[in-house]
Amino acid sequence: MAVFVALGAFLMTLFGGWTAQRVTDRRHLVLGLAGGLMLGVVGLDLLPEAMRAAGHEIFGVPQALLLFVGGFLVAHLVERLLAVRQASHGGDRPAATSSREPVAYASGHGGGRDGGHGSGPGAVRTTGGRVPEVGLTAAAAMVGHSVMDGIALGAAFQVGEAMGAAVALAVIAHDFADGFNTYTLTSVYGNDRRRAVVMLVADAIAPVLGAASTVLFTLPQEALASYLGFFGGGLLYLAAAEILPEAHHEHPARSTLLCTVLGAAFIWLVVGLAA
Repeated sequence: MAVFVALGAFLMTLFGGWTAQRVTDRRHLVLGLAGGLMLGVVGLDLLPEAMRAAGHEIFGVPQALLLFVGGFLVAHLVERLLAVRQASHGGDRPAATSSREPVAYASGHGGGRDGGHGSGPGAVRTTGGRVPEVGLTAAAAMVGHSVMDGIALGAAFQVGEAMGAAVALAVIAHDFADGFNTYTLTSVYGNDRRRAVVMLVADAIAPVLGAASTVLFTLPQEALASYLGFFGGGLLYLAAAEILPEAHHEHPARSTLLCTVLGAAFIWLVVGLAA
């Protein structure tokens, strides 16, 4: 049953990625919505769940919050290390790009659209040290999270049909956000469309594999909760330090802010319906 339900998550993930791809002419709205969805998933879904299941304290601080801060710091460290490595190889100079592909512009480093035109559809351009590897790493983390979604789904059905149905509603609904964010995170860092689609498909397959794996083992609840706390910290870093600044860099419009609020409100609705 869990695997069958996970197929719904598969389709919803692909739909989220398709939505992100089709609205590239309103990229600031896409990014604003993605930031709101990510904020909502972290603050209203991942972190509360981690606190409930792994709330015992380590030196006066709940374990889930320590891992949350650790995830935030690790995401920051990974981005900085990759940016330094690219700069040491002259990667801060713009490369050619196909005019048909979305281009990522770093926030806070000028909005000029300098650089030449296409040397092929696979080429990408970044400015201000925007590193494509960071986008791939973030998308890979989303894939890992989706595997855990599937495992959580399978574990819930092991508890009972009612629990499985509640978790299924949450997983299927927020997998739209996962697909949306996976495609956006990959492309916003300058990766081409092919890479973004590959990561999207991987993210869609992941919950099915995760659900199927639960026939082989029973996952300790505290281990799952610890992962959720750590992943939430990394996801919040990407939303607050990268996605939202990028959304408002060239289009500081009220519509962008509204999309962010709507994204967070959508996750609140999903969590409320699943409660």
